[in-house]
Order: sequence, then C-alpha cells, then structure tokens
Amino acid sequence: MKTFAFLAAMMAATTAGLAHAEERRINVDATGTVQVAPDMATITLGVTHQNPEATEAMKATSDAVAQVLARLGEMGIDERDLQTRDLSLSPIWSNRNQQNGEPPEITGFVASNRVFVRVRDLTQLGEVMDAVIQDGANDFSGLSFGLQDPEPIEVQARAKAVSEATAKAEQLAQAANVTLGPVQTISERGGGVRPMAEMRNMAMADAGGVPVAGGEISVSVSVTMEFEISE
Repeated sequence: MKTFAFLAAMMAATTAGLAHAEERRINVDATGTVQVAPDMATITLGVTHQNPEATEAMKATSDAVAQVLARLGEMGIDERDLQTRDLSLSPIWSNRNQQNGEPPEITGFVASNRVFVRVRDLTQLGEVMDAVIQDGANDFSGLSFGLQDPEPIEVQARAKAVSEATAKAEQLAQAANVTLGPVQTISERGGGVRPMAEMRNMAMADAGGVPVAGGEISVSVSVTMEFEISE
C-alpha cells in the first residue's frame, strides 16, 4: 500500500513538473513583409457577340478571339501564357416577365469567350491592351500584377519574419525579467503575394497604349515561434 502511494506521489510530482516546464515558454507570432515592383501582369479579356442565330453569334466571337490570339502571338506572347478560361453560349429570352400568359421565347443568342493572358514584359502591357481592343476584345474582367519567380522574395520575407519574432520574444523576456532560452519550435503560417495600395506610374516604352500603373506588390510570410525560458 505504501509502495502504491509512493508511486502515485512520484507520478503526480512528475506530471506537475512537466506541466510547469511546459508553461515556461514564450510564444510569439510575426509577419515578414517585403515590397517589390512586379515583373509580370495577367489580363483576363474576352469577346462577346449577340446575334439572332446561335451559329452567327459564336462565329463572330470565335473569329474575333482568333484575331486577338494571332496579334498576341505576333507581339511575342508565348503560347504557354495564353489560356481559354470560359466559353459560353446563352439564349436571349423575351416575354419572360410578362403577365399576359404568353410563353417566353428565344429571340437571340449571346456568345462569349474569355482568355487569360500573361504578360512577362511590363513595358509592353499598355501596347498589348490597346492592340487586343482594336482587334475585337470588348470585355476586360481582370488585371493583376505578380512575380515570375517569387521564391527569392519569399526567402527574404521568411528571414524577416523570424528576425521580428525573435526580437519580439526578447522584448517580452526582458519585460518579464526572465532569460530567453533557445528556440523550441518554429512553424510557418499563410502568406502570399498581394498588390499594395500605393501606386507608381510605369513606363510604357512610348507605346502609346492604355496607361497602366503597376505600383508595388507585397510578399508576406508569417511564422509562429516558441522559445524556452532559461532558468
């Protein structure tokens, strides 16, 4: 009986000691952010045509898209940077909301084709947009800026996040009058590339195209770090 009581007491003491040790930690979160100029843009453009006949609506749309793609190829846009995103043909209804009992009828069709274009030379961006409008693109649904190779910038942001987390942990340890020990765990949380609100004009190489501002993009990496509190 005494042996059992002794073992139980030892287990309780060990558990309390572990719990105490686990509590002697400093946990911090930090985000490292690096702002850089973009070197790539992506455009989502499209062609939409309406006609009483479905085949004519689709033909007009397809012809215009073919012309746009040909022009982009002539301007040096690689095939790998062109992708069809959406192709649709929809009926146009009349009398759908009438209260006179007449059945609705199809009076025409709308054909639409949207294409994703990646522009790797930003000095060409305004000229590209101007050219595709002239060739029949009548629907722009997106323009975004990015990096062709974000990894080196992510490395910088990651290092900055770790540095800021370490500095934050040191401040907390100093404020609590304890000694900061070694790192116990590091984990990376979300992040990514996003455009910044501050914009600056970009040279369009005298292309005379659509004026575009590229601004800066922000590359962020977030980390969570756990430090031991030394005795």
